[in-house]
Amino acid sequence: MLFSSACKKEYLDPTLKTSVAADNAFDTEFRIESQALSLYGSLKAGTFYGGRYQVYGNLRGEDFINETSNLVTASDVWSMNVANSATSVKGLWSQGYLTINRCNVFIDGMAAKGLAVVGEQRATKYVAEARLIRALSYYSLLQLFASPYADGEGNKPGLPIRLTGITGPGSSDMARSTVAQVYAQIIDDLNFAETNLASTNGTAPLSNTTRAHKNTAIALKTRVYLSMGKWAEVITEANKIVAPALPFNAVANVPHALEADITNVFKAPYTTNESIFSLPMSGSASPIDYPGTQNSLASYFYFTGNIPGTTEYSLNTTGIVSNTTWRATDKRRSLIFTTTTGKPFMAKFTTPNPYTDFVPVIRWSEVLLNLAEARVRSTNSIDAQALALINRVRQRSDATAVIAPASVAAFTEALLTERRIEFLGEGLRGPDLTRLLLTMPAKGSAPSKAPGDIGYIWPISSDELSLNKLMTDN
Repeated sequence: MLFSSACKKEYLDPTLKTSVAADNAFDTEFRIESQALSLYGSLKAGTFYGGRYQVYGNLRGEDFINETSNLVTASDVWSMNVANSATSVKGLWSQGYLTINRCNVFIDGMAAKGLAVVGEQRATKYVAEARLIRALSYYSLLQLFASPYADGEGNKPGLPIRLTGITGPGSSDMARSTVAQVYAQIIDDLNFAETNLASTNGTAPLSNTTRAHKNTAIALKTRVYLSMGKWAEVITEANKIVAPALPFNAVANVPHALEADITNVFKAPYTTNESIFSLPMSGSASPIDYPGTQNSLASYFYFTGNIPGTTEYSLNTTGIVSNTTWRATDKRRSLIFTTTTGKPFMAKFTTPNPYTDFVPVIRWSEVLLNLAEARVRSTNSIDAQALALINRVRQRSDATAVIAPASVAAFTEALLTERRIEFLGEGLRGPDLTRLLLTMPAKGSAPSKAPGDIGYIWPISSDELSLNKLMTDN
């Protein structure tokens, strides 16, 4: 087994610089640090969180239109018609479980040898990073390959829970745990991470944006519990870090806050206080440290051949861009590029080849909206804090706009609309639809998909089915 020995710490470089045998991979502090950083590199692969996972979350919603009918670039995902052998299915499953296994191998290695090399405190922190990455990987796979938690309170088939590193043949067979069991493991990993990660990674903004700390784990728990419909738990986690009143900045650990100008979140240096966790890219070609043309967010939604607006997916003109509550004065409208023919494209990710935009995983605005939603759904009533939270996000980009729904139903509708606007192109729309068991709307020639329809959740990778005799398909 080979491990990477990365030297560009600030970019969490996934590529092998040197190779060492597994028996020696935990012999020195430098090698252990390198292995920890390589886990982030596996997470940010273009076929996973470096682009494709967010792409698929966008395309399963209703706000994008396919321009190319190219199966390689996920036209089957957009049309809601993926097969077990599809590139999208096989690639995401493979990279997700590869990342999980790398985390497991690292955790095993730290127990066997690394603890003695770096000491208990540092070893526990490294393991906490690995467990957070493992949790995020399992969560992401659940959103596509398993029924939502709300469908049977987690009693449907989930994923195989692999917690021990596989370093040779003969370990492939494992049955699926339930959705609830997988979520329980995710929460257990994130609780461990919160307890054992650093409060901050120092004063350098890059380190606090690209490497996990306590607030990363807490913020991700608000997302996970929201996906489970555990409203009280969302509130508990958010209250650990969100101030109870305006401007709702962080009260603990890293000083997270909304960036005054949202467009700054998506431009260099990508390290605002709003960016709780982002995956960095650089232009390094040796080793390669960017997602690749057919994986990058810019190549899907903004650039092809360095020409704005001639790309894989345009914005649906009858989707969120046509929503009348999203006013022309809203700064987020500037993150849309419109061609001379009037066709709109998303312009959050705009760097040309080699596509070095950082990829946002979770932002402070999501934590605020998660808290707002949970407060309303937990009591089936609108309170002052929930209204203030949603208006804080809206008014950051449109200072004179006021969201004032007259009923709980109107509030939840406004909340989901705000999420579509705020996180357009960031991959949250698909998971938002499934967690609430909402029908995925038709768009263009793509049909709608209701819960229970074939295609609402993905089939299991044909590779897994062929290797794992205990695996069952969806």
